[in-house]
Amino acid sequence: MLTDYHLHLRPDDLGATAPEWFTAGNAERYRSVAAQRGIAELGVSEHIYRFTQALAVWQHPLWREYARDDIDEYCGFVREQTDLRLGIEADFIPGAEDRIANLLQARDFDYVVGSVHFLRDGAVDMDDYSVWDGTRSPEDVWRRYFETIAEAARSGLFDIVAHPDLVKYWGDPARRPQGDLRRYYEPAVEGIAEAGLAVEVSTAGLRKPASELYPSRGFLELCVEAEIPVALSSDAHRPEDVGADYDRALAELAELGVEELCVFEGGARRLEPIGAGETRAESER
Repeated sequence: MLTDYHLHLRPDDLGATAPEWFTAGNAERYRSVAAQRGIAELGVSEHIYRFTQALAVWQHPLWREYARDDIDEYCGFVREQTDLRLGIEADFIPGAEDRIANLLQARDFDYVVGSVHFLRDGAVDMDDYSVWDGTRSPEDVWRRYFETIAEAARSGLFDIVAHPDLVKYWGDPARRPQGDLRRYYEPAVEGIAEAGLAVEVSTAGLRKPASELYPSRGFLELCVEAEIPVALSSDAHRPEDVGADYDRALAELAELGVEELCVFEGGARRLEPIGAGETRAESER
């Protein structure tokens, strides 16, 4: 089985409104590409900060700008008008664990994708609110980032750790510490393993300045050694990116001896052998 659990039904900009993009027809465009690429399990995981309810969790300026939609309308749309698994991408905000839990546990998500985009108020992967303001060393940013990944894993809020080395987003040597990077990865991998979460292998990094899979080979090797299960995804924001570059990801997983992927339903996880197969819609015909 092949999966893609981390996708978004709209571009990540303010003009992409829910009524325009949360439609059965748009979901079918994603499903059609998935079927062409042999992806049987497809799930949508919209950004939590796009929903007004998220403002009860955090009042960051970016969130206040983007929080325009109703999360329950989103959940209802996915359940009633699509055959996609229902997920959400939720940022980990230290100190807001109880508020995040209240928001997530009130809905019947099949899975929750946890991500770290911010270190305090500074973003690791965007120009606005950038943590890369010249006052922090790469060593400090990377240390704090992977410590936060470990904290997010241990929070008990998530099922999947998204793009776990997003800090490399810019692909800039000046923003990357020197030497063996495993000293940064190890605390994060330890936290993920202790919490029993899945780690996302995402092809999105190949479409970003980093031009690498998320996570790096070294990080993924540590995960395999720790027997951490893998969730495969593309982080698509448009139909043509569903399953994009899966050949690269699958080749790396095969080289490392990974033979199974995580499948989620109703908050429960199981493992299925890797391989293209019929879609859920086809199996129900």
